[in-house]
Amino acid sequence: MPSSSIYDSLRLAAGYAYARPPVHRHMIEAMRQYVGATGRFRLVLDIGCGAGLSTAALEPFSVRVVGIEPVPAMLTYSKLVAPRSQFLVGQAERLPFAAATFDLITAAGSLNYADLGLFLPEAGRVLASGGLMVIYDFSEGRRLHESDRLARWFAEFQRRYPPPPDYDLDVRGLSYEQSGLRLEGYRDIAVPVRMSLDSYVPYVMTETSVEAAIARGVPESDIRAWCSATLQEVFGGRALDVLFDGYIAWAKRA
Repeated sequence: MPSSSIYDSLRLAAGYAYARPPVHRHMIEAMRQYVGATGRFRLVLDIGCGAGLSTAALEPFSVRVVGIEPVPAMLTYSKLVAPRSQFLVGQAERLPFAAATFDLITAAGSLNYADLGLFLPEAGRVLASGGLMVIYDFSEGRRLHESDRLARWFAEFQRRYPPPPDYDLDVRGLSYEQSGLRLEGYRDIAVPVRMSLDSYVPYVMTETSVEAAIARGVPESDIRAWCSATLQEVFGGRALDVLFDGYIAWAKRA
């Protein structure tokens, strides 16, 4: 990931640290079930850890966790979010660790920004024999079980505030074998998180589409006011199960 990016924002770092729902925790719990992990991992590396929420989700199941993040601003609140973890500024393509160091590597929505031709050999190098690499990601919370109200609202939200360009990554087609890795499994997963208007508005304000709009000169207060007013009809004064659609894939060091 380049050193200058939309994530080089203290506003976004604070939002990721304190306004994002606990989806990472659900994903890690599901991952442990899928891979049959019943004990604690000795040493874990979290690639592209952002503000530290993905790292914090690993702490209950690990003796030691290290988060590495290429954008320094995103680490501003990381020690408050994950106090038992260590954080480093660095890149996935050049991991500053000795060979065969980690029992588990995780990457939560960060590989879309990495040079995979460089990262995968590095992952294979720093994983211990028999170690796991877990790749997971999830979409925005834009769907409800019982209606399409939130989906329709989110489509209008993205029309008003288009997200920065990105690209889809099918992790099932990566060249694992060339890096001494073997893809073991893949699961689609939908994580329901109970949210109200008061929790959803701060969350949606952390979307990169909002950061991009602010960078274009749109007042943050205007975006928040529009979201709050138009989401009233979606939530209707109730807490609802918002669905975050995602996947989990895991590969083993041969």
